Amino acid sequence: MADKGFRTKVQRFGGFLSGMIMPNIGAFIAWGIITALFMADGWLPNEQLATLIDPMIKYLLPLLIGYTGGQLVYDKRGGVVGAISAMGVIVGADIPMFLGAMVMGPLGGYLMKKVDDLFQDKIRSGFEMLYNNFSAGILGAIIAGIAVTLVGPLVEGLNNTLAAGVEVIINAGLLPLASIIIEPAKILFLNNAINHGILSPIGVEQSTETGKSILFLLEANPGPGLGVLLAFSIFGKGTSKSSAPGAAIIQFLGGIHEIYFPYVLMKPALLLAVIGGGISGVFTFTIFNAGLVATASPGSIFALLALTPQGGYLGVLAGVIVAAIVSFVVAAFILKTSKSDDEDLTEATGKMEEMKGKKSSVAGNLKEDESTEKSAGSDQTAKASEQSDVKPAEDVDKIIFACDAGMGSSAMGASLMKNKLKKAEIENIDVSNTAIKAIPDDADIVITHKDLTDQAREKLPSAEHISVDNFLNSPKYDELTERLKK
Repeated sequence: MADKGFRTKVQRFGGFLSGMIMPNIGAFIAWGIITALFMADGWLPNEQLATLIDPMIKYLLPLLIGYTGGQLVYDKRGGVVGAISAMGVIVGADIPMFLGAMVMGPLGGYLMKKVDDLFQDKIRSGFEMLYNNFSAGILGAIIAGIAVTLVGPLVEGLNNTLAAGVEVIINAGLLPLASIIIEPAKILFLNNAINHGILSPIGVEQSTETGKSILFLLEANPGPGLGVLLAFSIFGKGTSKSSAPGAAIIQFLGGIHEIYFPYVLMKPALLLAVIGGGISGVFTFTIFNAGLVATASPGSIFALLALTPQGGYLGVLAGVIVAAIVSFVVAAFILKTSKSDDEDLTEATGKMEEMKGKKSSVAGNLKEDESTEKSAGSDQTAKASEQSDVKPAEDVDKIIFACDAGMGSSAMGASLMKNKLKKAEIENIDVSNTAIKAIPDDADIVITHKDLTDQAREKLPSAEHISVDNFLNSPKYDELTERLKK
């Protein structure tokens, strides 16, 4: 029980870290593209356009992280104070302050919330706007001043220490061993925390100095997962064999690595396959001195190639291919020598969902025929636990799908719901997705995975809350559509 509680806390912390980075991945990719194209050694060197590179990495990206971190803690005013706080560490250091922004952004939002808790109820009517603006401004100025003089140099020293440690590991040739931690962590629950919370901030700093970083390739490499899925496509049995080819396409081309996790959990010995693939892939990257210019998210082969600097394609492709081959060989050996008659993919998916604390919408979609009936039954159980009032159709103007980061499964669920409403000719209802900590106050219906419904209810108790087992495969969408038609 204690282990589960600790795992939940780590999951929430990892989700919070990734929640600051993932909404801003587009900005990171934009910076990566501009860098790859217009820097002095880029594809299309352009001195004028290259002037965008330094301001974006030093100011834009940390400020976005700071704002997002503050907003996650305390809405928009928290985001503003978070951005001001991040500006303090930016000015107080000579390196890109991603780690500093990830600290000061949430801290600024938290302190803004505490100030409001003390004073907001004491403000006379008519002075609310004056208080809101000046309290945020005064608090932001104080925190920024402290950040410039104290926090900035401190975080810069910490960042330099971490970067130096990574450099020592790389120079010692030990970086491939990082896969011993990264690959199992991906399958359990820490992929976003490791990639966006640790590897990306240090990788961005390396990229500004050398034009690329191998750290962007450690977690994003689709090779290990591809090798396992190809092995199942040839040597697997039953459901696992029939679903593996489709899963391989989604994983390799779409970059959704989560889809291969149940296959590994089905036979824990397959951890050796993904670890072996990861180690061999990273070793190959180091031989070719390969790297990317920015974070590849999702980990699709297309994303990797788009962010590969000029002249680096051979090394990146070689690392992916070698990782896939090694992973395939090890996985094939394990599958061929296994004595089990059949694999239970459904049970393995459930095991993965329990470890990750959420449902795998993609894996559920691959076995739709098998899971629809189960999903319906589980949804009925979740329905019995719902306590929020059902809103009349005429009172529903906004439907929100919410998940941890607000970008993955909730986005797919929102897209499905939009299509259902469009086919039903219901055009006056807004459907969107968001992180669970950023549910808007004017949402009428909030749809979440059943494990997150309690958190959503705490965030917005006035809304109607609908729990689903699977964002891609729930009968509740049709039920809601029929209800709204009436």
